[in-house]
Amino acid sequence: MFGPLDTILAPIIPFVVLGLLVANMVTRVLAHRSYVKQNNEGGAESITRSTVHTATTFLLILATFYYLTVDSYAGLVSGVLILGMVVSDFFEFEARLVEARREVPLDTPKSAIAASVLALLYVAFQTLFFIVEPFWQAIVG
Repeated sequence: MFGPLDTILAPIIPFVVLGLLVANMVTRVLAHRSYVKQNNEGGAESITRSTVHTATTFLLILATFYYLTVDSYAGLVSGVLILGMVVSDFFEFEARLVEARREVPLDTPKSAIAASVLALLYVAFQTLFFIVEPFWQAIVG
């Protein structure tokens, strides 16, 4: 779709998506720690979205959409899983705000973690299949 750019980016885009997904998971943990700290220091009104987590999420969505243009099946499945993760992440942040307003301890973002682990499993399988391909061919082929 993007011509010469595809010859450079197409082979590495699955690895880029995998790397951004791992980075997004790390920033989710750091963001949650920040939310807990902000809540302890200033209450519900002091909790703000993590800029770094938002940036990695945005880049992950862009990379996934590009992956969709390179490999339609893997890109579509990855995109659905990652968009599900983004939606659950949005609602998890809102749930943390409700917990802070009710003055109860902030819970971990369980659904966002589960969605990101599911996306990670699929993207890692698609990206790192070359590692298990000889064993797979021995069984299937």
